[in-house]
Amino acid sequence: MKKFRKVLDGLTTSSPGGTIGSPSCGSAAGTPTAAPTPREIDVQETLTSDNFQLCKTVRHGFPYQPTALAFDPVQKILAIGSRSGGVRILGRPGVDCFCQHESGAAVLHLQFLINEGALVTACADDTLHLWNLRQRRPAVLHSLKFNRERITFCHLPFQSKWLYVGTERGNTHIVNIESFILSGYVIMWNKAIELSTKTHPGPVVHLSDSPKDEGKLLIGFEAGTIVQWDLRAKKADFRIYYDEAIHSVSWHHEGKQFMCSHSDGSLTLWNPRNTTKPFQVTFPHGKIQKDGRKESCKPILKVEYKTSRSSEPFIIFSGGLSYDKAGRRPALTIMHGKAITVLEMGYPIVEFMVLCETPYNNEVQEPYTVVVLLEKDLIVVDLTQSSFPVFENPYPMDIHESPVTCTAYFADCPPDIIPILYSIGAKHKKTGYSHKEWPVGGGTWTLGSHTYPEIIITGHADGSIKFWDASAFTLQMLYKLKTSKVFEKPKAGEGRSAEMVEEDPFAVQMVSWCPQSRIFCVVGISAHIILYRFSKYDANTQIVSLEVRLQCESEDVITPSENENYPCFSEQGSHSPQPHHQHPVSPGSRTPEGAKDRGPCLKVKERVVRVPPGYQSDLVIQLLWVDGEPPQQITSLDINSAYGLLAFGNCNGLAVVDYLQKTVILCMSTVDLYGATDPYQRLTRSPRRNRQSTSEHCMRGLSNFYSDSKKRIRTSYQSLTELNDNQQSVDMERSKSPTSESRENSFSRSRSSSVSSIDRDTKEAITTLQFGESYGRKSDVLPTPCLWVGTSLGMVLLIPLSIPTDHEERMEEAVTVGPSGAVQMLKGSILRFAFLDCMGALIQSPYEVWRDLNAPEDPDRPRRRKLVHFSPSSSQDANGDGHLAVVCSERQAKVFLMPSQACLFVHNITESSFVLRADVVSVCNSVCLACFCANGHVMTLSLPSLRPLMDVNYLPLTDMRIARTFCFTNGGQALYLSSPTEIQRITYSQEMCDNLQEMLGELFTPIETPEAQNRGFLKGFFGGNAHAFDREELFGEAAAGKASRSLAQHIPGQGGVEGMKMAAGGAVGELARARIALDERGQRLGELEERTALMMTSAESFSKHAHELMLKCKDKKWYQF
Repeated sequence: MKKFRKVLDGLTTSSPGGTIGSPSCGSAAGTPTAAPTPREIDVQETLTSDNFQLCKTVRHGFPYQPTALAFDPVQKILAIGSRSGGVRILGRPGVDCFCQHESGAAVLHLQFLINEGALVTACADDTLHLWNLRQRRPAVLHSLKFNRERITFCHLPFQSKWLYVGTERGNTHIVNIESFILSGYVIMWNKAIELSTKTHPGPVVHLSDSPKDEGKLLIGFEAGTIVQWDLRAKKADFRIYYDEAIHSVSWHHEGKQFMCSHSDGSLTLWNPRNTTKPFQVTFPHGKIQKDGRKESCKPILKVEYKTSRSSEPFIIFSGGLSYDKAGRRPALTIMHGKAITVLEMGYPIVEFMVLCETPYNNEVQEPYTVVVLLEKDLIVVDLTQSSFPVFENPYPMDIHESPVTCTAYFADCPPDIIPILYSIGAKHKKTGYSHKEWPVGGGTWTLGSHTYPEIIITGHADGSIKFWDASAFTLQMLYKLKTSKVFEKPKAGEGRSAEMVEEDPFAVQMVSWCPQSRIFCVVGISAHIILYRFSKYDANTQIVSLEVRLQCESEDVITPSENENYPCFSEQGSHSPQPHHQHPVSPGSRTPEGAKDRGPCLKVKERVVRVPPGYQSDLVIQLLWVDGEPPQQITSLDINSAYGLLAFGNCNGLAVVDYLQKTVILCMSTVDLYGATDPYQRLTRSPRRNRQSTSEHCMRGLSNFYSDSKKRIRTSYQSLTELNDNQQSVDMERSKSPTSESRENSFSRSRSSSVSSIDRDTKEAITTLQFGESYGRKSDVLPTPCLWVGTSLGMVLLIPLSIPTDHEERMEEAVTVGPSGAVQMLKGSILRFAFLDCMGALIQSPYEVWRDLNAPEDPDRPRRRKLVHFSPSSSQDANGDGHLAVVCSERQAKVFLMPSQACLFVHNITESSFVLRADVVSVCNSVCLACFCANGHVMTLSLPSLRPLMDVNYLPLTDMRIARTFCFTNGGQALYLSSPTEIQRITYSQEMCDNLQEMLGELFTPIETPEAQNRGFLKGFFGGNAHAFDREELFGEAAAGKASRSLAQHIPGQGGVEGMKMAAGGAVGELARARIALDERGQRLGELEERTALMMTSAESFSKHAHELMLKCKDKKWYQF
């Protein structure tokens, strides 16, 4: 990035007489230029670089490509690992933390240090990491990199500081959790098996200590070998050699038997005292066929064997279904007594875990819940009810229910909009969920003081729209809208729909929402626009449809004029739209001849339909096929409720619709918008190319957007279009914008800023539109309604509008439109318009206050339109007339003074890349221009002087998904789709970064560890040696020595300063540590008391027996013995 020159904070204009096309407009970044102004304009800018800092805040959605699962039964928090190296830690609603391994290696295993506030992760790069969860943003305390062996399994006994690590070679290593150093104690595979065994047992797939004796370690090898290793004696107690491969092992809590799951779909039950053969072999889903053979079954990948006091044991496993039943969905099987329940899942099962009442493995487990991690969902099943209902998930795990195709972010919304949307959406929620409390209830979260209403809107490939409450760093779905209900279902083989429509004809390209008037507009991929109004009442309505013909009669740029960079344009008088450019079709009417060739892509429902409360369709606008060519994708949209107008454009032209009168008031090609001021020389329309190629890829599906399929979807700024390998020039390619498939993973290619370098086949598209109060001509004294138009060639056009002000006149008289020619040219496509008053404050667009059109009529209070205007002249009494217009393109940002149209400031944002998203946002009671570039830089510029305030290289590698979904909002926040299933929110405000710790949830809360059950006299007397097992004596350096340095390398973590010991130095941590120490001391005293009682009982028994013996032998002589 170039170094920007430092400019003055104040904005000063002088020397009237400067012209738009003067060379001063091409001055250096942020340099003030001469401009005519009636008075001196002095804007006191308050924002500095100290107000900005970029950091991630929170991530929402389902973890993409999950790999591992873990649960802390005391803290009641859940951890999910992913293939990209991420870890999501979930607790009660509001407690949602995301951690990322720097290596990006897949997380293979997760292991909580139960009630210790720590988590061990094992990654695919054979590295163990210890995470500290006692801080709001977890950090790595230690890492241990294995150099010669691959990690395949981990096991950490409860209240132990020694972690067992199994490897691919079949060896078992032991790691000290406190120091994260390997012990010298190693269980080698060749010592674990018999010397006579000729084959390798395979990788370690299971490790667990015996519930009966912690000194016995059960090791399961993949090939079918099971060994119980005596840690004290350093030898095997028994070895089992089974014919079928082992996938998992689960103990009975008494330690008298354990169950194994195998690759042939069988479950075997073993007795440690008799290991010659299993005393029970079952094929839960293997039926006996007619020929007497059992059905072949799929492997049982995991089994859990859990006991209950009040009922039969639970045997829960995944897999094991018969191969013969083709198309059967993945299932989880619950065997409870003689009852077998099969729960079919919508996606493959990655992992599952049974949650139990006790953390001790030698107590009755009392299972109450099963957490099932699927590839694209998280299911939690209630085991306490015989019907096994699922819990309603409080986390937003269904963002990806249909692939997300666009996003919108609204901060500081009207406070009443969220409760209304929630009340409407609550009526359509599913039922049948478990009534019990959500079992993952760990952590603490409080509503921070820096909160305000926020709403995120997501558009999806199936045409659905979801409104989310995003306040206070949470995400909860409020309301779901299905746009497909407006249309008839496309039938296979019915006319042209069979050629152009695949699985996603309703996919959402962009949305426009006015929270104040509650008017909502949706642009779909089938070149259609749906306008919705909000109502709290249901209604019977007939959908009104408008059909618009947008056609470009000439090719775009061939050669530029001599003044190609900054031409001077003469003003053009207002004129009404030319009739031959309009093609509105009234509802229900037929198109002229060639209707089959010129009809819309979708068919709107013509009958009266019953619509529920919420958003109800008011108008549908569709583009028509023209001369056998499909309608081009809509690339820009703006709606203004105060004007009652909707404007949209594509690569062919611009259309303006009066949605109050349901008429088209302007429909012109981009070329005709210039009139006599067209700066380009254009040739007549070239012969039509291959029509077949365009019709084939007009409306491609989006549901496979994230898969590695042959379909390639591209973006056209806010819109999505398809890129074919042999794409012809009929499709729009916007001045080398991010539309080529080669950009799907990188946006680093630079583009020429010269207009003369544009491809001959490029069409000039309408890229952005903005309604507002402005000055349509230089001679205007008062602001009037205007439409600002930006094109893909960097041209800015200003169209004045004449709108009747009276309510009755507005509903009857026509709105007149008059293009006035070009205002200015910038480098690259125009992305954003915004208006400031001469004090530097943002001027909001006028809007209509919401009124419910379906509400019962009140004769005393007639329903009339109530408009709210923000005229730029209303606050300018002391600063002269006019306002400032901010225009941002892919390369530049400029500030103009209206109505003189003089360029005051210009800033070249980037030379080597281009801007993907730009927004004028409010931060710290001021405004700035926020930009996201294709090279990953996030930048902010002051307004109006365009001084660089922040430039952070945030996303060095971007892809189309991020480019398509990145958006800024007020309050210094932004979001994007970090994966196909997750929304990442970030902040660029220093104030929010400072308050971030207060707003995030706390993962660790001090909780006393549950006491172990009293084992009773007999169990304590006969099994007392089990508690005498001291791992320190066996695994410590004094006894086992040091491990080889070449075996593993210790890496200190970044979170060492904020480590567990440092975190425990605080008041809360000190209290927790004191409680833990007290518990340990109490446990030791309890054991000592038990042993003392045993010794006293033993002494009394000895004394009694001695007395009896004395009485018996008292009168005997010596020779009688």
